[in-house]
Amino acid sequence: MAGRFDLPEPDAFTRTYWDAAAVGRLLIRRCGACGRPHHYPREFCPHCWSEDVTWETASGRATLYTWSVVHRNDLPPFADRVPYVAAVVELAEGPRMMTEIVGAGAHRAGEEPELSGGAALEVVFREGIPVFRPVPGA
Repeated sequence: MAGRFDLPEPDAFTRTYWDAAAVGRLLIRRCGACGRPHHYPREFCPHCWSEDVTWETASGRATLYTWSVVHRNDLPPFADRVPYVAAVVELAEGPRMMTEIVGAGAHRAGEEPELSGGAALEVVFREGIPVFRPVPGA
């Protein structure tokens, strides 16, 4: 994966997350001490600082919290993808996550995405990276 700006370089800790994503599973971490989930994956709970955290498969459901259409990004390969929708989604389990929204328009200059705050989303994977799309018919 080295040499590409848009793909992660897993380390010993994050390899579990990226291996799951490669087969279409979204993982989050849950604290055994306070019970709260969190994302991005950390070796400790950001709420109570406990190290009693485990991996859990997320449902893949989310709601749109906020978004922005990116019209210019000079880093390869993003220049070939503009415009695209960068977003923060709230996972059904609670944590918020930065991502990209696909399948909502805004794929041509001047086209606005068909999105609204609180829209129902579902996870899909592009090259082992979790991205989200609007839930059909929602």
